[in-house]
Amino acid sequence: MSCKPKHDLPISIDLHDNWQFKAVNDSIWQSATVPGNVHSDLLENELIKHPFIGANEDSLQWISETDWEYRTQFSVDKNILLKKHIELNFEGLDTYASVFLNDRLILETNNAFREFTVDVTKNLKLKNELRIVFERTSISEEKEKAKLSYQLPEGNRIFTRKAQFQYGWDWGPKLNTSGIWRPVTISAWNDFKIKDTFIKINEISTDNAELSFEIDFKLGIENILTFDTYVGDSLYKSITYFPPKNKKIALPINNINTDFLPIDHIKIKNPKLWWPHNLGEPYLYAFKVVVRDDKTILDSISIKKGLRTVELVTEKDSIGESFYFKVNNVPVYAKGANYIPQNSMQNQVTDAHYENLLNNVVDANMNMLRVWGGGIYENDIFYDLCDEKGILVWQDFMFACALYPGDDAFLENIKTEALQNVKRLRNHASIALWCGNNENSEGWHRWGWQAGRSDEEKDEIWDNYLKVFDSILPAIVSNYSNTSYWQSSPKYGRGNPKYKTEGDAHDWWIWHDGYPFKHLEENVPRFMSEFGFQSFPGYETIRYINHSDSIEISSEGFKNHQKHGRGFQIIDNYMKRDFPVPTNPEDYVYVSQLLQAHGITTGIEANRRAKPYNMGTLYWQLNDCWPAVSWSSLDYFGNWKALHYQAKKSFENVLLSSEIENNTLKTHIINDSLSNINNELKLKIIDFKGTELWSDQKAVSILGNSNDIVHQLNLSTLSFDSSQTVFISEIGNHTSYFYFEKPKHLKLEKASIEKTITKTNNGFKITIKSTTLQKNVFMFSKSKGHFSDNFFDLMPNTEIEIEFKTDADNLKDLRIKTLNDLI
Repeated sequence: MSCKPKHDLPISIDLHDNWQFKAVNDSIWQSATVPGNVHSDLLENELIKHPFIGANEDSLQWISETDWEYRTQFSVDKNILLKKHIELNFEGLDTYASVFLNDRLILETNNAFREFTVDVTKNLKLKNELRIVFERTSISEEKEKAKLSYQLPEGNRIFTRKAQFQYGWDWGPKLNTSGIWRPVTISAWNDFKIKDTFIKINEISTDNAELSFEIDFKLGIENILTFDTYVGDSLYKSITYFPPKNKKIALPINNINTDFLPIDHIKIKNPKLWWPHNLGEPYLYAFKVVVRDDKTILDSISIKKGLRTVELVTEKDSIGESFYFKVNNVPVYAKGANYIPQNSMQNQVTDAHYENLLNNVVDANMNMLRVWGGGIYENDIFYDLCDEKGILVWQDFMFACALYPGDDAFLENIKTEALQNVKRLRNHASIALWCGNNENSEGWHRWGWQAGRSDEEKDEIWDNYLKVFDSILPAIVSNYSNTSYWQSSPKYGRGNPKYKTEGDAHDWWIWHDGYPFKHLEENVPRFMSEFGFQSFPGYETIRYINHSDSIEISSEGFKNHQKHGRGFQIIDNYMKRDFPVPTNPEDYVYVSQLLQAHGITTGIEANRRAKPYNMGTLYWQLNDCWPAVSWSSLDYFGNWKALHYQAKKSFENVLLSSEIENNTLKTHIINDSLSNINNELKLKIIDFKGTELWSDQKAVSILGNSNDIVHQLNLSTLSFDSSQTVFISEIGNHTSYFYFEKPKHLKLEKASIEKTITKTNNGFKITIKSTTLQKNVFMFSKSKGHFSDNFFDLMPNTEIEIEFKTDADNLKDLRIKTLNDLI
């Protein structure tokens, strides 16, 4: 006769049904979606026009100046009510909320980034009403502002702990929303509930890993308990827990106590290490803890965990100070971009959006994303997928481009915010760094924020800065995680010469200050954590903005989607320097993307050629929160711009990259892989018709994780027309093209492109060929899909095959555009 274990597990119920909402001063209730926000609810009820189309955003500012109310009625069965402890949990309320259960005020909140839990054991009934009133942010902001005798930069948003970008940014709309933006749940339990588990890596090598489990829990019994720990499906060890104070605990009035149990010396022989995807397998172990009272299971928790070490190395050297990441004791070159929220209305971001976006990251050979500090601490699925896909995460705390108050209430609020989020994310192998803020320090030292202030005022403001970013946050990261902390990004603003020799850099001399892209080749920092350039989005996105089938970029509605005041003019100025400037809107959009890709990949490759002096390049920005003219490489609908395609090539583990120095053409091989390369290097210069003007080849041996100049060519020994030649370097399946002139000076010939289209199981195969070099071949169709390559150079008399993944039945509208057509 088998004896099956009994269960007395906590019960969790989502409260996401039957929600309604209205303005506080209205009487008519409308249906609402939870999790969600008021903008989405108004949109779904057709009470507003879509804020992402045309200039509709401008007419919707009344929403953030209105108080909103949400309610739901729900029933619970007797099994829930019979539980000894019942809690109501709010994972995210945005932001100033008063919560009523059965007409009784049970909670007031003031932080959208915090989770709030309320004991409702005595208040819950069989039938209940839950009501939440959201007060507009401006009321609290004005109250807090009035307490200060001076003004803090930048605006009243600094007083409210919510996503700062919702107040408007130079790439996003002003949609300061409110609502129940994360799940609401009921948790009911009798005697035991796990609060949190931290799997701490104490030692790790290829031979052995030693871990400890740190388990926080609530309990309402005085029994001796058993904690079973599993690695995979195998029971590793069982630990007996004795209540404190001589095996007996004094329970407080509500019969709940909290305790902490460390389970040490969990050893794994020959562990499979977690690696960024470009260096190895991001292997995840499955761990589980089951808590028993004899044979009765009280609770359990399962965690997927990658075993690795990650540390930020900042060491003084003869040049300044290093800045790089070591994973499993191996220096790793970071390649990637800055990530912002995927939608101004967060509930519109589905699991599929996360999956697709992070697949695009891996496909573009990126191994790191920086979660920027003006957005949100992302949903769990984001970090789960980064763990699975081998993407390192630089995680900002949510402070950006401003200085914040330092009163006791504000500091206590952000302490809790930081503690909750550090503990929530600390088991993720992908988390490589916690950074205190984005550009707050640079703003104070470079942006004129100190002007007109007394010494006393300046001391107080900076002291409050240090309380948060030099004391509270680093202490929480150090005490509750194994992760490195960095105070502010960048360490120095670009006005300080040290920005190139110490710490991380944000190089906005290009774009904001109008410096030529050549500047990026001559001013390489230790780690480039921000630099960028704008382009127009894809044709699909432009049509959506205009709500029209035409590619119109001069309408007032479209102009509203350029949030940088000088943006259009800056693009035009740079385009005149390097590219032909089309008058046709469709062509102008195309060239704007080539311009962006040209500038950013110039910077990427300059940085990589400087390895190991430079050990990371993260461009601004990966994605968009709405359809816009912006710095992104993926537009709002996930379409790859030219930058994403070309960054994929510039981020390859093995990169051939050339530069001219003192009339010598130097070719580097940068090998980010951990394997050595022994192969034939092939080099040649051809004209645009394919005639070979010069060639060479030699055997090369390149160490793993290295950067070598493998060839130098004295150009004064050759005679050729630099405006109609290209230098081609190849090793294995890696190829690079180097041009001797700016794109606008190339003597490109107009010639037809032969193409054949063949249907495949996943879409179509497109084969193309031309008698002359075709620069920046751009394929496009109204059919939704993805080209395996695009905006590429087609060498003369060379056949290329491109896959187009799509559900479309035909590709009759396929068009091809090249730079040859515009010169």
